[in-house]
Amino acid sequence: MSFKQLKALTFDVVGTLIDFEAGILAHVREVAGDAATACSDDDILKAYREARSASDSGWWPDDLERCYHLIAAKLGLPDNEEYAKGLSLAVKNFPAFPDSVEALKRLRKHFKLVATTNSRIWALDHMAKTLDEPFDVKVSVDDVRFEKPDPQFFAYTRGVLATQGILFEDILHVAQSQYHDIGVAVRLGYQVCWIERRHAQKGSGGTLESERTEPHYHFTSLAQLADAVEKELG
Repeated sequence: MSFKQLKALTFDVVGTLIDFEAGILAHVREVAGDAATACSDDDILKAYREARSASDSGWWPDDLERCYHLIAAKLGLPDNEEYAKGLSLAVKNFPAFPDSVEALKRLRKHFKLVATTNSRIWALDHMAKTLDEPFDVKVSVDDVRFEKPDPQFFAYTRGVLATQGILFEDILHVAQSQYHDIGVAVRLGYQVCWIERRHAQKGSGGTLESERTEPHYHFTSLAQLADAVEKELG
């Protein structure tokens, strides 16, 4: 497989480019104060993961308000509407992974960069600013009305790119989540790159758990993908 045949990289954003786990942990620990000291990061992220897996979960990050109430109840943390709403709004300040901005600039020299995210467009706009506006195309849950791993999300994105002359075989899908992206993208026949952000950590953190699907490319950082592209393409 060669990078030479590619024209576009479609990116999951939350968890691949933006460190949502760090953002959630920072907010919960800030508002919960001393009450959160007995909770490990894994405790908080597990409570978040369980909240997001509920059948009544809504679109992200609006759903973080509901999640905070469940996290607080599970872990015995202080709870009120301000703290809960604040977790949703905190997305504006969720950090990028340390390598995201530079690696995206390097990759953009060779490909169109496409955001494909289950987040609302208002949140994607803030995250794009955090990433120094790297995207040529943005596709959000507001556009598709379905969340990954629903194949309709991928079909909608292919349709958008087809209007720009980018065909299915021209695309590499880049993501962190085995559940939301890697498994379904491989089943749909995409060329797929797994950025295993939690490679040095146990468990799945804030990402819903899933069986592991082998991708075509596997790196532990976005910088490694950029390195591999530059090695082949210059």
